Amino acid sequence: MQLRIFTEPQMGATYDDLLAIARRAEETGFDAFFRSDHYLTMGGDGLPGPTDAWITLAGLARETSRIRLGTLMTAGTFRLPGPLAISVAQVDQMSGGRVELGIGSGWFEAEHTAYGIPFPPLGERFDRYEEQLAVLTGLWRTPVGETFDFDGRHYQLSGSPALPKPVQEGGVPILVGGRGRKRTPRLAARYAGEFNVPFMPADDNARLFAGVRAACEEAGRDPASLVCSSALVLCVGRDEAELARRAAAIGREVDELRAHGVAGTPAQAVDTLGRYAEAGAERVYLQVLDLSDLDHLDLVAGEVAPQLDRADR
Repeated sequence: MQLRIFTEPQMGATYDDLLAIARRAEETGFDAFFRSDHYLTMGGDGLPGPTDAWITLAGLARETSRIRLGTLMTAGTFRLPGPLAISVAQVDQMSGGRVELGIGSGWFEAEHTAYGIPFPPLGERFDRYEEQLAVLTGLWRTPVGETFDFDGRHYQLSGSPALPKPVQEGGVPILVGGRGRKRTPRLAARYAGEFNVPFMPADDNARLFAGVRAACEEAGRDPASLVCSSALVLCVGRDEAELARRAAAIGREVDELRAHGVAGTPAQAVDTLGRYAEAGAERVYLQVLDLSDLDHLDLVAGEVAPQLDRADR
């Protein structure tokens, strides 16, 4: 199982905070550093304010060397698909081919209202999202020297040179995620390299993974070609006192975290991750909410990840 670090900078973080976490994640052997793409805090004052996801990742692309970088998830409402394809391809070039794009339809209405971003009804957002996936993958997969056209209801492209190209052959890997039972699995089967289930019990992960595998089979795609992953809040302590301190720092209760996240002692964290592996998760995004606590990453890298490696063997 691959362990990835996932942050929520809209809750209050500078670029330097994110750089410190990304560098420590790289140094300690985590597979990737991901961040959310939000413009408004969901609790607290959010100071000093939001950072732009793709500007952040462009900076990190030049200040890291191994770790993969991405969003979980970029809101489709924030950017037009053509310019987004350009931005993501450029960051992929800047990183030497280490970028992944998690993209969703957008859901947090208050941040749209706060920053003047249109927020269509859910059905229209999802229709736009489907067209965005088609445009992004179409632009990246168009051979150099050829042009790309798209005639959708919401987006139309004519004679696009489909440049620049990502470094990664076939385009930047796309993550699709969510809890939908029909349309989301179908989109993942058609466009994504990875399907992610956010913050749900292991049994629900197993059910949703089965659904997306069935969608792959219906589409004539090998289900094994789609990575299945989970996202869970992280709170691990060497003992109960350290665990309680970390829970308090993020405003959560220990019992609640144990019930819904990767929480407890390192051994308990390994047991939790094992349940998600049994459910079919090949990757887990560990949501780190206290960005000042770099020792938290050291603990997981030193005492949780090695036990997972032994279990795999």
